[in-house]
Amino acid sequence: MNTPWLVIGLGNTGTRYAHNRHNIGHMVLEVLVGRAGSRLSSHKTRTQVADVRLGMMPGGAPGPRVILARTTGYMNESGGPVKALARFYDVDPSTRLLVIHDDLDLPPHVLRLKRGGGEGGHNGLRSISAALGTRDYARLRIGVGRPPGRQDPADFVLSDFPGRERPELAVTLEQAADAVEQVVTLGFTAAQQRLHSA
Repeated sequence: MNTPWLVIGLGNTGTRYAHNRHNIGHMVLEVLVGRAGSRLSSHKTRTQVADVRLGMMPGGAPGPRVILARTTGYMNESGGPVKALARFYDVDPSTRLLVIHDDLDLPPHVLRLKRGGGEGGHNGLRSISAALGTRDYARLRIGVGRPPGRQDPADFVLSDFPGRERPELAVTLEQAADAVEQVVTLGFTAAQQRLHSA
């Protein structure tokens, strides 16, 4: 089967958002693009994409074809471009779409793979579910924790990771990229079992 995987890293476009907690999906995508020795290029679907082979299959063969992508607008407008990409590459969201995003409900730097379910108040996921007409797609959730005190959650996710977290963040990004590679090479269930037993 030649249908690629579609891996979306969620975030807001622009330098002012680049290091926000909300942009951790973009950060993971950059790690994956770098691992593949590729670069993101503009696509007519209001996205930037890299068409790559990702990871290594058991036995040493090159990994499957993967479209690494991020939208070029705001997080809450992700749905339209993701739907257009899935249509362009003939990807069934229920089997070969993986969305990488920040998650307030997980402790900082905890990774979890999930298929389907609610959006947990995440505007990017909400937009994607509405555009696709389904919640039945895979997500890689990356914990950012809850805001301290009475800080508004929206302000919290739109703030940068503090300097003291940067070393741990670098490790988290690599671990998240590993998880993505395992999803596309081993399958979702095997990758989920491996990640959650670590």
